[in-house]
Amino acid sequence: MDILRIILAILIPPLGVFLQVGIGGHFWLNILLTLFGYVPGIIHAIWVILSR
Repeated sequence: MDILRIILAILIPPLGVFLQVGIGGHFWLNILLTLFGYVPGIIHAIWVILSR
């Protein structure tokens, strides 16, 4: 299941975070990071997925 989340995190970072932790602080932070720059959103999403 983590492989699917990582693929989704690369395509749509907030979706990958949402599937891992739901709507919470990490989700909103990832939306902000993705809006400011796509790459920081991807990095944060992968970090959240792999750390849980």
